[in-house]
Amino acid sequence: MPADRFVAQLNLQIGNEYAAHQQYVACAVYYDALTMPQTAQFFYDQALEERGHAMMMVKYLVDQDAPVRIPGVEAPLTEFADLVAPVELALEQEKRVTAQINELTRIAREEYDFASDQFMQWFIKEQVEEVATMSDLVTVVRRSRDNIEAIEDYIQREQSGGAADPTAPSVAGG
Repeated sequence: MPADRFVAQLNLQIGNEYAAHQQYVACAVYYDALTMPQTAQFFYDQALEERGHAMMMVKYLVDQDAPVRIPGVEAPLTEFADLVAPVELALEQEKRVTAQINELTRIAREEYDFASDQFMQWFIKEQVEEVATMSDLVTVVRRSRDNIEAIEDYIQREQSGGAADPTAPSVAGG
């Protein structure tokens, strides 16, 4: 069974992942209302990915016979100053999640919880990709804030979904 400290922190992280899911849905709805279907779909897809991360964590705890506690989440931001603000918020969120994932890994290592440390390695790799994706998107949206079609073209060209990662942990219920 994983270390108690790790289990407690992973349960909190499940809530963080669900909060990220909700925030990405709110971003998607904002872009949908602006008739930016590519950008909206990108954020809807990101929302599903965050939910998937939460469900991977749930499955890990279930498989380890550890308690699962699904915490509540605060309401997401739903109003934005302009079309750049949701992407900037997403980048900050991904940086925050990266710090949270690193903290989970640190706890696993301090507790000599090698299985949990190994479980976290995929999430570390994933966060590198997530921060890079959002950082690039912030650059494009800032540069093209007056050219919605350029933003939509970039997302369609560069961010259309790829194949599922075969190294990803399994999700609960999947």
